[in-house]
Amino acid sequence: MVHIEVIGLEPPCKKCNELLENAKKAVEETGIQAEIVKKWTLSEEIREKYGLLLSPALVIEGVVVAQGKVYKPERIADILK
Repeated sequence: MVHIEVIGLEPPCKKCNELLENAKKAVEETGIQAEIVKKWTLSEEIREKYGLLLSPALVIEGVVVAQGKVYKPERIADILK
């Protein structure tokens, strides 16, 4: 099972919610089994762990694949494959 995190600010901004929905669509389209976790905080711990400067961020299997961008479902699906 693939572990995906969508990290943003509290309360979640439009881009944060859009990235979360795009990640869900990508998982659905690919048929890959994945756990999607939303984290609406940019705590010091998360910033240090991932080196994040911008939100929203997309983390797949512990690797930051995007920050400050909203990837389309197709692009996320390509990364998952």
